[in-house]
Amino acid sequence: MFLLEEKEQLLVLIRQIRQDHPRMSSRQMYRLLQPVHIGRDRFETICFEHGFKVSIKRSYHRTTNSLGVTRFENLIQDYELTGVNQVWVSDITYYRIEEKFYYLTFILDMYSRFIVGYSVSKDLSTHSTTIAALGIALRRRKIRPGLIIHSDGGGQYYCKEWLSLTGQQKMRNSMCDTPYDNPHAERINGVIKNDYLSGYGPASLDQLITMTGKAVEKYNNEKPHSSLGQMSPSQYEQLSTRTQKEKKNQKKKKRRNMDNSRRVTHIPANDYNNNNKLMYI
Repeated sequence: MFLLEEKEQLLVLIRQIRQDHPRMSSRQMYRLLQPVHIGRDRFETICFEHGFKVSIKRSYHRTTNSLGVTRFENLIQDYELTGVNQVWVSDITYYRIEEKFYYLTFILDMYSRFIVGYSVSKDLSTHSTTIAALGIALRRRKIRPGLIIHSDGGGQYYCKEWLSLTGQQKMRNSMCDTPYDNPHAERINGVIKNDYLSGYGPASLDQLITMTGKAVEKYNNEKPHSSLGQMSPSQYEQLSTRTQKEKKNQKKKKRRNMDNSRRVTHIPANDYNNNNKLMYI
């Protein structure tokens, strides 16, 4: 059975392929993606319904709202970040090995650009993609209620299983206003695929899993970022943690000094009288 969530995520991948191959036909994309739960004719129909005919100009203005898809408010617009584990962003992308497509899911801490979770899968099921990546993130990080998890609105980010897990963790779901407005997550897709995996050259799913893990480790701990002062995400988080501790200690010290300055030395009345008496002996 071809679920609505799978259709939505399939559309995300179709858009990515079209960005890389602007004149690729729907039938060629079907051969590349080889979706399990949908036939060629139905696939082409979906492409045509969403403006992916090569002969016509594609429109990027139609959103998933018209399909009755669950939407969440964009909570990160104008959001001021002050530390890690406040906003995580996520996206799913594809990786092609010969004629086979596999799927990569990343979850990125928006403050530090640290990849907190990821998954590599051969299908688009929620358990293989978003839930697998979030499971790694939750094992790696201790989060507080209210953490925002932001996505482009693909089906794996509003299905029951996903909402159940984020609800248990008291996370807040957030979505882009359009499927094209998730720049941090989309950027990490390109970095891992183009800067690492294309050089590693995985030739099988097993190799892709191993090499994606290597890429994430190298990216998190060694790759300098201009937006992070040429530090790696790991270095930036360590510096941020030290800075925040120092600020807390300074505030505590300032409060202690203020408390000390407010204290008034009290001389008991008996001591005051005795001192006066001594002055007249």
